[in-house]
Amino acid sequence: MPQTAPKMIFVNLPVKDLPASIAFYEAAGAVRNNDFADDSAQMVSFSETIHVMLLTHERFSSFTPRKIPNAHETAQVLLALSEASRADVDATTEKALAAGGTEPNPSQDHGFMYGRSFADLDGHIWEVTWMDMEAAMAADEEAAA
Repeated sequence: MPQTAPKMIFVNLPVKDLPASIAFYEAAGAVRNNDFADDSAQMVSFSETIHVMLLTHERFSSFTPRKIPNAHETAQVLLALSEASRADVDATTEKALAAGGTEPNPSQDHGFMYGRSFADLDGHIWEVTWMDMEAAMAADEEAAA
């Protein structure tokens, strides 16, 4: 039986300053993939299955006739990125903040789940989360009983 490739996600984000956005995402832990890059686009990856296409407004507009919202003022989507531990949540968020991002929401600590958020240079919000799946499942079982 042929092996199928894992499902992947490619998040396309409009950015005002492509070089600054590339530097921001690299500082936040993404890796540049120059196989998918030109003067209007750059792919960066958080993992083998999570990829972000940073697109100039002109390039982004070639894919849709819809207006590009100002993500500093509106939210069309909240992007979630999982991490392996609480420390990794903090490390990723702190790297993004040090690179010029902002922390738009307070941290959330529910014991079995911990999260923080950062907004990139264009205001796109990333929710960085960790979850103890065993504790979460146990809490669900207790609630159902």
